[in-house]
Amino acid sequence: MDAVLNFRLRDDWFFRYAIAVRELPLRLLKMRNTRPASSLQPFGMDNFTLLEKKGDRELIFGLAGKFWKADYGQRIITNGADFIAFSEAGTAKLVLSFTLNQLSETKSLLTTETRVFCPDKDALRSFTPYWYLIRPVSGLIRRRILTTISRNAVRHISD
Repeated sequence: MDAVLNFRLRDDWFFRYAIAVRELPLRLLKMRNTRPASSLQPFGMDNFTLLEKKGDRELIFGLAGKFWKADYGQRIITNGADFIAFSEAGTAKLVLSFTLNQLSETKSLLTTETRVFCPDKDALRSFTPYWYLIRPVSGLIRRRILTTISRNAVRHISD
């Protein structure tokens, strides 16, 4: 689980490219305004809040926002209680979990799952087309995350 906590999406070239494409409209708009585009921080794991850590078996992260908007419409969530209490109309909540299952003395299985809750019809209506658009890339990124975390964990054990 240390490898999960230490993982940074920005270290993956494919993720950086996908986010650059995703954030291009926002960066172009910002260039036209007063704020320099270079001051924008790209989306990554730092956007998520650690909601819960269940020993060495599971990590649960959360995010709330209007992900379909150019700037993600992210809302500030500081902890699990804030996440549960959050209920802004038209805004979705996303949970990303990593679960580690010990298969044998030398093998483990790390899985990830993403769940999204849309509390009302407006959020669902906005999120659905966005999800169908990003779903293939999201799945590829998730597989790359798991592969990288696995490599980093094996490298750490070997050192």
